[in-house]
Amino acid sequence: MTACVATATRHSVLMPQGSPDPREPSHTFCSRDFVLLWIATFLLCGLGQGQTAESDPPRPGVTTPGVRRSMADLHPQATFAVEGEPDWMVVTEDAVWVTSSNVNHVVRLDPTTNRAGAVVTVLKPCSGLAAGFGSIWVPSCGAHSLVRVDYETGKIQAEIPAGPADSEGGIAVGAGSVWMATDNKGVLARVDPQANKVIARIVIPSGSYAPAFADGAVWITSTEHNRLTRIDPQSNRVVASIPIGPQPRFLTVGAGSVWALNQGDGTISRVDTKTNKLVATIAVGIPGRGGEIAFGDGSVWATVFRIPMSRIDPATDTVVQQWTGDGGDSIRLGHGSIWLSDLAHGTVWRLNPKQP
Repeated sequence: MTACVATATRHSVLMPQGSPDPREPSHTFCSRDFVLLWIATFLLCGLGQGQTAESDPPRPGVTTPGVRRSMADLHPQATFAVEGEPDWMVVTEDAVWVTSSNVNHVVRLDPTTNRAGAVVTVLKPCSGLAAGFGSIWVPSCGAHSLVRVDYETGKIQAEIPAGPADSEGGIAVGAGSVWMATDNKGVLARVDPQANKVIARIVIPSGSYAPAFADGAVWITSTEHNRLTRIDPQSNRVVASIPIGPQPRFLTVGAGSVWALNQGDGTISRVDTKTNKLVATIAVGIPGRGGEIAFGDGSVWATVFRIPMSRIDPATDTVVQQWTGDGGDSIRLGHGSIWLSDLAHGTVWRLNPKQP
């Protein structure tokens, strides 16, 4: 059937629930085969459509005069064609790495030549990428493990039996360890890169998926409890729990703060890392699933489908530029550029952050 194409939002896994029972008796006017065909169509089209970007709430963006721009007006410094659906990215000293889960790839992008290079095979890479200890750390939703890749050779060094808690999450490096949520009931795993094994499992609020490291602490949002949790790596204990916006998930660090993208209402919460206080809630107008947030070039950058880039000035806690149109879903800054994935069209854009 060509009329039904289900496209999942970033990091989502289509898991139909509540489907009709094919053992129910058919209606008087329908044959058994027709009923089964109708059920299959419902599952493929109806439930699949529920996972598309179109089912997300409206994304109004901001209406401040002079802020809105069009993606059509941008001119990339380079465009990388990446097989499949390019998604999560991480920046290293000499490269940018990007996942493509539907083809089981992690791809190295060379910022010197502006060409794609090594391709590492990882079963359904998901839930972020991190760089540290000479390696790229890749959560695998297919193998339910954490895969360690040498970022010089592209060879797999180890596979640690600890899978991500959710396909839509993250992974962090700091305090001599790698940190990843491994259970949606509330478990943060601490991985020792010397031994390539989990050395601690820390109880955190349920529904916590995306960690970051800043100012000597691990920070992780709880989408379920609308909180930002601070963990002390010296004691492996929660030391602060801060109420923030609705359904926070992705976060970034910079300018003495943790910045959390709230999927519930499309705001960004800013928390001071010294005081553990919420100091600003910034209206960005980008609610809904997927998206990502990053810090670089003195600004906070957020991305979602239909509004691929929003730039927030930390000096004023306001959106100062916002681009609408096609593209977006993952964003990073490094090597003097913005790196923006376009999952729907199989490309990664390299952009000058100094946009008019």
